[in-house]
Amino acid sequence: MPSLLQAGLLVLGLVVATAAQAEKITVAAAADLKFAMDEVVATFRKAHPADQVDVVYGSSGRFHAQIRNGAPYDLFFSADIGLPRELARDGLAASEVKPYAVGRLVLWSATLDARRMTLASLADPKLARIAIANPRHAPYGQRAEEALRAAGLWSQVEPRLVHGENIAQTAQFVQTGNAQVGLIALALALSPELAAKGGYWLVPDHLHAPLEQGFIITRRAQASALARQFAEHVGSAPARAVMVRYGFTLPGEGPGTGR
Repeated sequence: MPSLLQAGLLVLGLVVATAAQAEKITVAAAADLKFAMDEVVATFRKAHPADQVDVVYGSSGRFHAQIRNGAPYDLFFSADIGLPRELARDGLAASEVKPYAVGRLVLWSATLDARRMTLASLADPKLARIAIANPRHAPYGQRAEEALRAAGLWSQVEPRLVHGENIAQTAQFVQTGNAQVGLIALALALSPELAAKGGYWLVPDHLHAPLEQGFIITRRAQASALARQFAEHVGSAPARAVMVRYGFTLPGEGPGTGR
């Protein structure tokens, strides 16, 4: 029979081996994914309890620039598929660019009934502060500007705009009353936190370019089995169901619905 010392060494060896096999990845994700991605990661962790998946949320444009400068992200989920395509073109990806969803833009308010509003409502000078994401680096902000220009409202609305660093901060501005109304992601409007506070009006998608979203495994993670496993999980039925629940249209499927 093994001695207590031998048994202890065996247990220690198993612990060390398990720790050595555990991996960690860091995911850079567009801010519109905050609630959906949290759920996707939670389901992934059930099958990979020893591994660690950290997610950082922010603007896709910022992440794009940071990855070019060597930021330690293993996967990049962008709200604009063009950004990971640029990184892949320049040799900064370890996978093909994979589309994962199409987002939608909505008018949302915590204090007004946005369901009865349209973009034309934003011409009302009583709406002193209107929130959109910064068009300089946030895809949802770029689409908001496109929609307002297409509706012929940009010159009237621009002086009253409040810019969020990303779409999540934009929603926060409206949620906290720092803006009366905002153009935010449908995925955020459908989150439990915001859905209980106000309805939304779906911006017609013909007013702006599609919010086609895609992701890559970055060059940094080319040898990471965990990064590949997480990428595969995003395409699984449970993960896709989460995305649909948050209003995203999946690649090859019909448009999402609003309320």
